[in-house]
Amino acid sequence: MRRSSYPEHEVNTINWQAFKLILPYLFEYKKRIAVAMLCLVLTKVASVYLPFILKDIVDTLDTNDNKDLASSALAIVPLGLVLAYGLVRLSIVVLAEIRDTLFGRVTERAIRRIGLKVFRHLHQLDLDFHLNRQTGGLSRDIDRGTSGINFLMRFMVFNIVPTLLEIVMVVTILFVNYGIWFALITLGSILTYIAYSVYATELRTRYVREANKADSSSNTRAIDSLLNYETVKYFTNEEYEAQAYDQQLASWEQAKIKNRLSLFALNGGQALIIAIAMTSMLALAAVKVSEGHMSLGDFVLINAFMMQLFMPLNFLGFVYREIKGSLANIENLFSLLGQTAKISDRDNASELLLNQPGTNHDASQATICFDNVSFSYEVKRPIINELSFMIKAGQKVAIVGQSGSGKSTLVKLLFRFYEVTGGEIRINEQNISDVSQHSLRKQIGIVPQDTVLFNDTLFNNVQYGCITATKEQVLKAIEMAHLADFVASLPDGLETKVGERGLKLSGGEKQRVAIARTILKNPQILVFDEATSSLDSHSEQAILKAINDVAKNRTSVVIAHRLSTIVDSDNILVMAKGAIVEQGTHQQLLAMQGQYSKMWRLQQSET
Repeated sequence: MRRSSYPEHEVNTINWQAFKLILPYLFEYKKRIAVAMLCLVLTKVASVYLPFILKDIVDTLDTNDNKDLASSALAIVPLGLVLAYGLVRLSIVVLAEIRDTLFGRVTERAIRRIGLKVFRHLHQLDLDFHLNRQTGGLSRDIDRGTSGINFLMRFMVFNIVPTLLEIVMVVTILFVNYGIWFALITLGSILTYIAYSVYATELRTRYVREANKADSSSNTRAIDSLLNYETVKYFTNEEYEAQAYDQQLASWEQAKIKNRLSLFALNGGQALIIAIAMTSMLALAAVKVSEGHMSLGDFVLINAFMMQLFMPLNFLGFVYREIKGSLANIENLFSLLGQTAKISDRDNASELLLNQPGTNHDASQATICFDNVSFSYEVKRPIINELSFMIKAGQKVAIVGQSGSGKSTLVKLLFRFYEVTGGEIRINEQNISDVSQHSLRKQIGIVPQDTVLFNDTLFNNVQYGCITATKEQVLKAIEMAHLADFVASLPDGLETKVGERGLKLSGGEKQRVAIARTILKNPQILVFDEATSSLDSHSEQAILKAINDVAKNRTSVVIAHRLSTIVDSDNILVMAKGAIVEQGTHQQLLAMQGQYSKMWRLQQSET
């Protein structure tokens, strides 16, 4: 049984496999990356050369003949060195900008590709996953995951790699020019710094995870509450929602406090290591200068090297911590890509192709057969029990029964949102498990009981039934759904925004939008799931006429509670506990004096 959300990695290790998943997206631009890497190397070479120019300037100015130097032609030497120093600094900036520009395009395209892949993958996952997911936490993890990829790529390439390159060059120069002790102090301090950073960061990774988990949880709670704004108001539970949200925020606060304290310990230890290393190097250099083994320029060079080395190294600690956090964030993003749908097309899945209405004078070609179908969401709780019935081409068949009898489950099985656990469903003798899901659902149109609209214009919500439809086709669908008068009464007409989930429209108006969508889709099979449940009697009659008009020459399945809306059905199936207990036309069922007859009399007495 699937968990209530996608899997979380609770262990303390980081999934470094994320690099392997990201690299293929980067290597699509090999030439651009090669030029960016060349600029990176040249930048570091220029950066390492800079202290040598500074040394030459200081040594030239410190010469014993500096009084004569000012009046001689040699005065041009320190000025030339100063100019060279400025040009090298400028080249470092220019090369870094070129590198950032070239590689930035690669990173942004990779993020775009990965984001699109995750989005498409989420739409390919089955209904069960989406019924159990938490939208707020999911969106937050996707957000943090894509941001993490951006950070990981930029700083791995622009900070860690260049800094490591600079360390190798500087340690080599110090060893060759100034002896083993300068190289050992530098290398030892760097290795100690890195080891401490890794150790401390590994310890605090769990605090990063706790903070992220609390952040997602509080965000999920807030979004869930705001989506159900009306329900909160109906039951005057504003304070309850605020208290529940505050509890989530309190957990987040505690996690952030632990996170901050661990960060203090990490930063303090890193600062101590840097201070000891800088003091030791400068002390050793000062002794060498006083002994006459080094010039004042050498002292300045070593000081410049250490500052130049430890500034990015200090930043490297921050980058490493953030990369660890980014990898933790990326884990959930890539775990989504690891999710597999319970419903998937078979390797040799065929296309379900049916004649479209209007192409000839023949009746619909869509014959639906439920053959000994069984289904259960859980093993111990069967919903459908060996159910069999036939809907002939062009027929209108209604399904009625008490709540929980399995009516809506039949619709989900027909759409193949779930796989049957026994028997099979066939359309024109084709098992729907053998055809592609896209071709199956393309042939079925539905008007659901609870219509959810996009936070977009009325026109775009109707056009969603067929995104290639012209404005004239959309207007015709609106007219057939008896929605034209309502549209004409709106100040902005078809450009009216319907609000999130269509909250600005009434239930009846939303259902008419759903009917217009289905008309525009022009499917071969129509499913009406309590399609008129939110309409008044006058609107209901108008919609029923529209439904009957659009259902001509199509196979129709009507899930109904109000029996007066299905009296003209070719066949009515009465369900109870996942099985058909009665079936026949309206008159035949009344004559049986069974369950349908009781339901009819009860509803007639209520009118």
